[in-house]
Amino acid sequence: MTRQLLGFCLGCCLLALSPGREARAAEIPLRKPGLWEMKLVKTGSAFPELTMQHCTDETTDRDMSTASSPLSKEICSRRDIQQTATGYVIDSVCSVAGASMTSHSEVTGDFNSAYTVKTTAHSEGGALGSRDATTMIEAKWLGDCKPGQKPGDIVMPGGFRLNVRDAEKLKGLVPK
Repeated sequence: MTRQLLGFCLGCCLLALSPGREARAAEIPLRKPGLWEMKLVKTGSAFPELTMQHCTDETTDRDMSTASSPLSKEICSRRDIQQTATGYVIDSVCSVAGASMTSHSEVTGDFNSAYTVKTTAHSEGGALGSRDATTMIEAKWLGDCKPGQKPGDIVMPGGFRLNVRDAEKLKGLVPK
């Protein structure tokens, strides 16, 4: 169960929030440095709601985008980002653990105080078969990072802490 929760969190953070730096029409702006609360609500999941906090700075946000690029290139055959009048739209086609997932995300907000990501996805194959899911990420800036936190730290329910700079070590948790 912890492995599924960690995989869900890692997947959401890396793929939904940090698209790779491939050639594209637009780039999503970096977030304001500090502590962000991210509430994830997902339909059709064993973990329908999850709230975590992420301490970030400009370097960490930039590195997250750069660091996810190889992973994105490995598993996604399409990843398009377009700027719209209200924010950004991201369309992707990715394959993980024998499943193919097509997703459409709409990103709104200012990346200084709050932003929202609404993703609809359809997956085929893999252990879960065919299914549709909707994920909403509501993020809000809380202020400075807490004492003892360093940029990249993510604190999940139950106090479980990981640093996104260690994501390379966590790649083994993502099913092949």
